[in-house]
Amino acid sequence: MANRPNVKPARPWFSSGPTAKRPGWSSQAIPHDLLGRGIRAPEVVERFAHGLRLTRELLQVPADWVLVYIPGSDTAAVEAAMWSMLGERPVQVLAFENFGKVWASDAVDHLKLDAELLTAPWGGWPDTSRVDPANDLVFPWNGTTSGVCAPDGEFIADDREGVVICDATSAAFAMTLPWSKLDVVTFSFQKALGGEAGLGVAALSPRAVERLDRYEPPRSVPKVLRLRDANGFDRMLANGSMLNTFSVWTIEDWIDAVEWGLAEGGLDALIARTNANAAALDAWVRRTDWVEYLADHPTTRSTTSVCLRIVDPRVTAMDDDGRRALVIRMKALVEGEGAAFDIESHRNAPAGLRIWCGCTVDVADIEALTPWLDWAFETALSE
Repeated sequence: MANRPNVKPARPWFSSGPTAKRPGWSSQAIPHDLLGRGIRAPEVVERFAHGLRLTRELLQVPADWVLVYIPGSDTAAVEAAMWSMLGERPVQVLAFENFGKVWASDAVDHLKLDAELLTAPWGGWPDTSRVDPANDLVFPWNGTTSGVCAPDGEFIADDREGVVICDATSAAFAMTLPWSKLDVVTFSFQKALGGEAGLGVAALSPRAVERLDRYEPPRSVPKVLRLRDANGFDRMLANGSMLNTFSVWTIEDWIDAVEWGLAEGGLDALIARTNANAAALDAWVRRTDWVEYLADHPTTRSTTSVCLRIVDPRVTAMDDDGRRALVIRMKALVEGEGAAFDIESHRNAPAGLRIWCGCTVDVADIEALTPWLDWAFETALSE
């Protein structure tokens, strides 16, 4: 029986969404003066626009790009781009984890596009030599459910003809994004900066705006996904206006998170915090014989949603139900002790662990977590 650790993480929140709030967060720090106001009130619209300006500054979005809010989190932000932009030319989708597979289903089953799917097994990265610059491309930069991320953007041509729609929800604010290689970059509040859930952001390049201005898709687009008006791109959205009624509290909480990121030192500091967390977890993985990364190769291993598989022979001999039951028991043990919450893999991923290492997590909490994982594994296995 493993020894029960004595030190618990001060902030035991390791979920991959919603992620941990920023260090020192308090609901009392959120301004209350606009709560209950209409979202068309000038003061509210300006506050929403202020959130976009701060987001641009922290994420280092190029000056000629525009940012818009989308209801429905990152999922709807990706789908707004797909519904509003795809169909002009052939499309390819990198479908190497759960959400890439969702975008593939959207393209094939719902938009009825003749999409080419570039796939890989869990833990793998697709053969991106097959990416055609004449086609549109949809892909997640970081596979939140597989712990696999793009090694770089070199597989995307600078002189491409198609547009590139990048789901960056678990990469934004944590990884360097090659903006010149991308055309739509989406993310949600509840991932990298621990904001409240329900809202997404789409950053649109000049090439993306040009597509929206010029191309009218041959389909009906629901209002909450509509990036175009009768004249092309709906430019009101770039000024903080809303597609529907949004939560003022959620926007204020997001502004609080972005202001924290700027005060910490900006994007470089947030990436450094993320890398330090991932390095602390990696040190434990390297010295632990019962666990290994789900991602096959070091160059494609996520530093945010780190996915782990259990490689102990006693576990690999189990069937999938047995492995999942073991993980559920481990989760119950650490949650019962208040040592860690939400560490299980995504429901559609192979059974294992998933530890969020993004910038709102502290290294000391990652270091305090790992002895509890050892204890939970041995305890669950012996029961």
